[in-house]
Amino acid sequence: MSQEAPVFGRLGVAIVTPFTEDLEKVDHEALAGLARHLVDEGHDLIVANGTTGESPTTSDEEKLAILATVREAVGADVTLLAGAGTNDTRHSVELARAIEEGGNADGLLLATPYYSKPTQRGLIAHTLEIVNAVDLPAMLYDIPGRSGIPIEYESAVELSQHPNIVALKEAKGDMHEASKLIRDTGLDIYSGEDALNLPWLAIGAVGTVSVTSHLTGRLDRLMFDALEQRDLALAQRLHASRIDFVDAIMNQGPGTMAIKEALTHLGVLPHAGCRAPLGTVEPEVAARIHAAVDAYQSVLAQHTS
Repeated sequence: MSQEAPVFGRLGVAIVTPFTEDLEKVDHEALAGLARHLVDEGHDLIVANGTTGESPTTSDEEKLAILATVREAVGADVTLLAGAGTNDTRHSVELARAIEEGGNADGLLLATPYYSKPTQRGLIAHTLEIVNAVDLPAMLYDIPGRSGIPIEYESAVELSQHPNIVALKEAKGDMHEASKLIRDTGLDIYSGEDALNLPWLAIGAVGTVSVTSHLTGRLDRLMFDALEQRDLALAQRLHASRIDFVDAIMNQGPGTMAIKEALTHLGVLPHAGCRAPLGTVEPEVAARIHAAVDAYQSVLAQHTS
């Protein structure tokens, strides 16, 4: 784990977007409360309008309003990144410019263009067109399981030369390639795989951007502290203590649905609904999530009491 302060912070969360019960509007009161809760749990980085935030089903107007609400809720001391990557380069540029003009985001999250599966040259051109259109730092997001294409090593090295591209969220699972990027570039690497946060940090990632840290933030912060104090045994125990909860959330279908159900069970959110095509979890799945949340609360108490 890097000892240098990363540009965007260390403990990041891909925040969900709460909706009203009829799913017609963003529930800004619930969103503000959630954002404050996440900061209280130890996060210094919030990523809004990513896939976890249901970016495919929110309008650009809603996305900008979400950023304004989160910024007002958390103040200036927490880094706020805004998802701006789409599979339409022109739309991504327009959205990035609107985000910059809104003045609420500290940077952009740029997922690779999904479904279209451009070549690596096309991917590079797409990314550069976005970052050249604004004066905001950017975190690339390598998640081929969703986008259909990876950011190959050579492409990441080339993109890292741009002054606005400062970080990479890695959800590809290739730690060998990431180790080379840590060695060969100045990119801050973030774990985008909740189950592997400790291994990622061990090879030199600077932080995490997580779904499950909506609930595990305090334990994750303790794990970060243990690593910085070179107490690997404690970090390993903390990592092990969250495995069952991570499995329960990330292996029950889309993580967005599961984490909303978990937050609703805890009373952090009033409703668990996601916009179509996601919907809500099935009753039997909800029961498993509730059991996992209750078990995790006992684990948390053991480490924080």
